[in-house]
Formats: sequence, structure tokens, C-alpha cells
Amino acid sequence: MTDHEVAALPPGLDLLWGRRERGRQGRKADLSLDAIIAAAIAVADAEGLAAVSMARVAKDLGFSTMSLYRHVQNKDELLQLMWNASAIDAPVITGDDWRARLRSWAVGQWNMLKVRRWVLEMPMIAPPAGPNSLAWVEQAMQALADTPLSEAEKLGCVGLLSSFTLGEARMSHEETKAAGTAKPMDYGAVLRAVADERGYPALHHAAWSGELEGAGDTDPDAGFQFGLERILDGVEALVRRAG
Repeated sequence: MTDHEVAALPPGLDLLWGRRERGRQGRKADLSLDAIIAAAIAVADAEGLAAVSMARVAKDLGFSTMSLYRHVQNKDELLQLMWNASAIDAPVITGDDWRARLRSWAVGQWNMLKVRRWVLEMPMIAPPAGPNSLAWVEQAMQALADTPLSEAEKLGCVGLLSSFTLGEARMSHEETKAAGTAKPMDYGAVLRAVADERGYPALHHAAWSGELEGAGDTDPDAGFQFGLERILDGVEALVRRAG
């Protein structure tokens, strides 16, 4: 193993990993970091991420906003703590081989995002690095442990699966929010209207093939499963080539 310098953890992560001392309790024993995170998640579960603010969480807990700052530096740090906490109930993946275990992992993430829709509204500017989030990534890496892939390839495959799942879940979430204000687009009908044979021959052929009927009403779960299996096909090809 090569020696590498251990980087200092940024705010939020230093708190999650115990590298920064937690703030002192207020006069009431229920003002704690865990209580703050739980209250913020309760707001997000009920009203969405936009409703979460330091002032709102403080109000729901019965404290002043300044009281929260003894525990959390700012809203960005609170969001990071919430993201890590959202993975606390992550399932244990199952399967007899790496493909089945990775499938279980991706489906587990898909199902968790159905419950914690507000995670899809968070800015994803860095990979997960909190204890709970890292434990979830660890399961996927363990699924690939006996394959001949390099460590970089394993992590790349895990990242690809996670990005795909997040993207599909986010699109489904946006479609669900828009369902009350707009009729779902029939993509096949749109293509038949605009994709002429000369300019878009492949799309024109697909549009008039009769195989895109109801394309705007695709079951999100079915679409996710289709994409997931195609990604796993790609990982399988990579594993075979590496072997």
C-alpha cells in the first residue's frame, strides 16, 4: 500500500467523522445535533427541501435560530448532514454473484429515493463521503471485490450506477411534480409530427414503427430496470475483458 497524505476534512464531513467537536447542548437537553438533523428531515419529508432553513428548523424545535449555530455552521452543512442521515436505513444488498448484488444495490437506492424525494433536490457537487453514505458505497465495492477489475474500474462502475439511478429518479420526480399542471408528453406523437424522413430518417422510422405507442406513459420502474440491465451488461463485458 502506498503512503498518501491524509487530507483535512471540509466542514460538515469533519463533524460527521468526529474530527470536530460537537456543539454544547442548550439549556434544554433536546437541542442536539441529532435533533436538528431529524427536524430538518421531517420538514423536507413533508414539504420538500425548499422549506428547510435554519430559522424553520429552529422554530419547529422551539429554539432561537442562533441556538442552532452552536451545532451547525450554516445551511449547506445542515444539508450535508441530512444527506448522510438519509442513508442510515439503507438495506443490506443480496445476491449470489456480483451482478445480482449490484442489481440489488441499485434497486435499493432507487427505492430509498422514492421515500426521500428531497434528496433529488439537493446539489450534488461532491461524491458521498459521510459515514452512512460511505457504508452504502462500500456494499457496492464489496459486490465487485472478487472481479478482476481494477480499483478505479470498480469505483467507476459504482459511480455510473449511482449517477444513472439518481438521474432516473430525478426525472421521475420532476414528471410527478409536473403531472398536476401539464399532460404527460406523448413522445411518439411528437416525433411523428416533427421528425420528417429526410432530416431525421432514424427517428422518423422509429416514430412510425408502431413500437413507440404510449411512449409518454412509460412506467418509471420499467424504464429504470431496462437501463439498469443495460449498464450491468456493460459491466459484465468489462469484467470478461479484464479476466
